[in-house]
Amino acid sequence: MSFKFSILASGSTGNAIYLETEKQRLLVDAGLSGKKIESSLKQIGVSPGELDGILVSHEHSDHIKGVGILSRRYQLPIYANEKTWNAMEKSIGSIPSDLRFHAERGKSWSFEDLAVESFGVSHDAADPMFFTFYHAGKQLMILTDTGYVSDHMAGMAKEADTLIFESNHDMDMLRMGKYPWSVKRRILGDEGHVSNADAGTALADIVKDRRMNVYLAHLSLDNNMKDLARMTVEQTLNQHDIDTQAAVRLQDTDPHQPTPLRIV
Repeated sequence: MSFKFSILASGSTGNAIYLETEKQRLLVDAGLSGKKIESSLKQIGVSPGELDGILVSHEHSDHIKGVGILSRRYQLPIYANEKTWNAMEKSIGSIPSDLRFHAERGKSWSFEDLAVESFGVSHDAADPMFFTFYHAGKQLMILTDTGYVSDHMAGMAKEADTLIFESNHDMDMLRMGKYPWSVKRRILGDEGHVSNADAGTALADIVKDRRMNVYLAHLSLDNNMKDLARMTVEQTLNQHDIDTQAAVRLQDTDPHQPTPLRIV
């Protein structure tokens, strides 16, 4: 029995994650064009017509850009909470009633052999949430788009086998960068995004003695770099005596290229 995934895209320009079990093939978010998501799926050997649905975390464009077109083109059900539906309806276009489903924050449900638990995050959206997925004794958790990592989020993450975790920006790059102060303040706030340094601190508490694959995700195109994010997180973990060669394995994500299809 296998539980597979690929991070099709991750970053400030668009996000989409593919999950596969024996009976289900789902997207979590579709924040690129329909054409780009189709291309990314084909790169990992998946036909878009094989998808069973799209689960939406929140209404920001880098998470919903391709939701409407994919749903209409392949008759895919969309799952989102009520406030997110209200916030994204104008952006994704008309969706037939038989493809509209509610999946509320803080609830658990299942897609045949894939169980899902949703949880709230601290982000400037209508009702943002992310997910932990369970299949065949394995857990995959997605935790991005949050201004901080609460005790509840960290507690849930401690049981994951694979963790897709936000490491959005380098503090110095953001402060010295070209963004207006209003945008910088939003990113740095409690409803913004987790920095590399804060990601390392949070992961030091989450990982401890557990073996885990951690994908550093949602990197800012303007205020971060893969090597810098990985180095910052790795240094913090090493300072807490966490072995980053064996215990926790840090992996990169990319805004344009999907990760290989891997088992959780």
